[in-house]
Amino acid sequence: MIPRFFCPVPAGHTGSVELPSAVAHHIERVLRLADGDRVTLFDGSGREIDARLEKAGRTLRAHLGASSEPVRESPLQITLMQCLAGSDKMDWIVQKAVELGVARIQPVVSRRAVVRLAGDRAQRRVEHWQQIAVAACEQCGRNRIPEVLPLLALPQAVGAADGQRLLLHPEGGVPLRQSGLQADAPISLLIGPEGGFDGEELAVARNKGFAAITLGPRVLRTETAGVAILAALNLLIGDF
Repeated sequence: MIPRFFCPVPAGHTGSVELPSAVAHHIERVLRLADGDRVTLFDGSGREIDARLEKAGRTLRAHLGASSEPVRESPLQITLMQCLAGSDKMDWIVQKAVELGVARIQPVVSRRAVVRLAGDRAQRRVEHWQQIAVAACEQCGRNRIPEVLPLLALPQAVGAADGQRLLLHPEGGVPLRQSGLQADAPISLLIGPEGGFDGEELAVARNKGFAAITLGPRVLRTETAGVAILAALNLLIGDF
């Protein structure tokens, strides 16, 4: 597979472009690519460009070739509303959700979450997750980068949700295959924290139109649940 890198290139630009320092470092120091090697650049708008590396002194540039807009996005418009998970689990969730075609990721602050983020620390984590989303697009071939939204408390997050609204709840709800979801309408999917939702949070979500669904009789960990349902939705009504 030809290495892929996120690099905003102005529409209509020809010739060559200087690669961002982080991209250049990864190309030269990690992948050990050489002058003349072929790479693919994408700008996040759906476009990708064939290019070849050009070493100019200490600067690494890419000579641009043909561009195209291959269709690699899921037909489903899913916003994954993920309650914060501990350790590096959120990193894994973001990475796998992007690979599975999610359109947006909304990190959610809930009462039983083991992680507490606020202020500058919260902003830094969102920026970190956005970079994970970029890296996941580089790996999986997507040319549109899902947005990682700013943290919201659960009441505000469910109030801002749109389209078909689902929450995964192991203690009640209809099986996913009986949920009647439509592929041509946005889907907001709420996944609880490691400690689960509390009763008041469930009531708030249901009052905002969230319907409970299940994925069978087994209780999934928070880092498994979102990935499992994204894969299931792609199989039932998506492009799997």
